[in-house]
This record gives sequence, structure tokens and C-alpha cells, in this order.
Amino acid sequence: MKTIVINERDQTRIPFLRGILIRSLLDAGLEFEDAYRLASDMRDALAEIEEISSDDIRQRVCEMLEDEGHLGALEPYRLPLAAPGRIVVTSRSRGSSAFSRGKHERYLRAAGVKAEKAEQTTSLVYEQLLAAGVTTIDTCALGYLTYLALEQEVSRKAARRYLVWSEYQRSGRPLIVMICGAVGTGKSTVATEVAHLLDIVRIQSTDMLREVMRMMLPERVVPVLHTSSFNAWKALPIQDVRGRDRDLLIADGYRSQAGLLSVAIEAVIHRAVEESVPIILEGVHVHPEISMNLPDDTDAITVHTTLAVLKSKELKRRLRGRGAEVPARRAKRYLNTFDSIWSLQTFLLSESDRCDVPIITNADKEKTIHQVILQVNYELSRHFSGSPRDVFGAVVERAEDLPDDAEWHERLPVLLGQ
Repeated sequence: MKTIVINERDQTRIPFLRGILIRSLLDAGLEFEDAYRLASDMRDALAEIEEISSDDIRQRVCEMLEDEGHLGALEPYRLPLAAPGRIVVTSRSRGSSAFSRGKHERYLRAAGVKAEKAEQTTSLVYEQLLAAGVTTIDTCALGYLTYLALEQEVSRKAARRYLVWSEYQRSGRPLIVMICGAVGTGKSTVATEVAHLLDIVRIQSTDMLREVMRMMLPERVVPVLHTSSFNAWKALPIQDVRGRDRDLLIADGYRSQAGLLSVAIEAVIHRAVEESVPIILEGVHVHPEISMNLPDDTDAITVHTTLAVLKSKELKRRLRGRGAEVPARRAKRYLNTFDSIWSLQTFLLSESDRCDVPIITNADKEKTIHQVILQVNYELSRHFSGSPRDVFGAVVERAEDLPDDAEWHERLPVLLGQ
């Protein structure tokens, strides 16, 4: 059970953190060993107390200082230090910027930490920095502090994913995220949200590529390009349509249209690789085979997923919603050809299974986004396996001198070289 500290002046309620008290005692003039021992004793004394005011804690600490003869630290401790209103994060390559809780939280979510845990961890780290009187911290110290917070407050798996994401961020390698799926499976929505979390500014829709190609290649020249993906078979030069299996016709039509677009899709990917920038490609034409056909002599990291809505009633509901939100999409036309859309989705799922592309059921948007992020992190973990020392540098070595049972926030003074 965590004891909650209530600060009536600031109207805040935060868990008692031994590290905050250690820092306050260090600022008051105590040696680290004495500060660590006194703060540990205070934590033990509060073990059975659910809530306590910050003034009561201060009074208790003053009494402990008097009892142990640390009179020189008594007066400095009695005068609380005002926490800074702004924390500056410095980086050798990116200069300096103000600490952003939103950006920090989004970074955690990009590493696969669930939204609730990301918000909680960011709040804990931020409150710890404020309480410790930190005005400036470099990215390596902040990164390692966050890693330790995740390890102790969330889980080792979460901390490991954060380490992998941090190592990737420092690598400069391009990330290619591909999201496939039939009409109505939520590709555009998921792609937009994932791009926001991963801080990817380039999103390429294959529908847009198809529109560009339609302008360049008129219908009389390439008729299959000017149809919907689930009805493309109608533009194929097939003589015995009645004698053919409808599902196979739909698959053949899709393959023909996707084959035409594959050249443009691969060109977009190659450009992103050359410029070493991350990109998200989304659309029905991002066929599962595309990632298999990319050249091996590249440092790009590719992540391919296929979205699916496995209940026909739910997919129909979404198609109706598309008509209400974007009339130009003509939901009625989709509903009239629903069997073809459903058949195409079945084909795409079969192809994804054949090509070992993960299938994510999009029943809940937030869960789907999280699963895509986890898939990205899983793929990154196949390329990055560095230790905290490899990722965050020499700052890790300084913190290793602390006792093994030291909590994450107790390492802050050492991380800052104090």
C-alpha cells in the first residue's frame, strides 16, 4: 500500500516517494548514506498510514533529524524549496526544449505501454523531477530514469519495450509500417492514430496512389484500374464468367489491380528508404506479399499487419457509418455489394496467413491501435537488443553504485551527478 501525501497549499495528492525525501535531505546537507537510511525509516513508519499531510511528514522528519543529531540540516530542511515551473531537457543532437508531459506520455505509448500506465508513469516521473528541484536534465538521464520507473512501477516487459524503442530512435533506421484490410476495417483511422503515437509524419494511402494512376492511365487503356478492388474482376477479359467460382474471380480481379499498384507502392517505399524516413502505407492494395518482395540490402525495418472485422453485422454497420460521415463514399453501393467485400476480406486473410502477416481483429479501436504498436515493437526487438548502458550511456554506470534495493527515484541525484 502506498501512503498518499496531501499538500493542501498546492491541492495535490501524490504517493510518498522515498527518493523525494532523500533529495530534500541531500539538499539540506546530509550525506547520502544518512539521507537514505532516514528516508527508509520514514517509509517504514508510514507503511500502515493511508494518508498524511506534507506538513506532518515535514514535522516527523525534523524530529528524526533532532533525535539523530543532524542539527546542521534541520534549519535548511525546515525551509521548503520551491519546485521549478519549467524543466529543460537537453540533447547533444537536438539542443534543448521544455519537458512535455504529453510528449513523454506519447513516447511511452509508442513503446507499447498502455495509455493508463503511460499517463501514470509520466506523472510519477514529472512529479519526482519537480519535487527534486530539477531544472535541467539530459535525455540519457531522463530516459534511464523512465526505464527504471517502468521496471518497478509497471513491469520488466514494459521497461524492455521502452528500451527497444529508445534504441531504435537513436539508430536512424527507417521504419515502414504497412496496414492492409478490406473496405470498412478501419485502416485509415488506425493508421492516423498509430502515426501520431509513433511521430510519423508520412502516411500514404493506396487509394490515393490509385487515383493518381487513374489520371495517368485512362479507363479505355487499363479498365481494371478504374473499378473497386472487390469488383475489379468485372474488367478482366474473362470469357466463361458463369462457369467460374465467384470467390476466385474476386481474388483474380484484386490481384490484377494490386499488381498494377505494386509498382507505385514499392516506389514510395524505396523513396522512404533512400531518405531514411519512417512511413505508414495503408490500403486494401498493401498485399501481404509486398514486404516479402522488398530488397534485402536495406536497413529498413518493415512491419506488416492486416486488419479484419470478423462479424458481418459489425462490418455492415461500419459501412453504413461511412455513408453518414462521408456521403461521397456511397455506403449504399458498398452494402449492395457486401458479399463481394466479405469475399475479398476472406481472401486477404488467407493471403496474410500464407505470408505470415499478423491479423488483428479490429473490434475496439484503442485495443487495435495498441496491438499494432506492440507488433511494431516486436519487430523492432528482432533488430535491437542493447543493454541500458548501450542505450543511455555512462549515466547508467553512476546509478549502479547505489544499493540493489534502491527505488528508481532514489537514483535521480546520482543520475544528475550530484
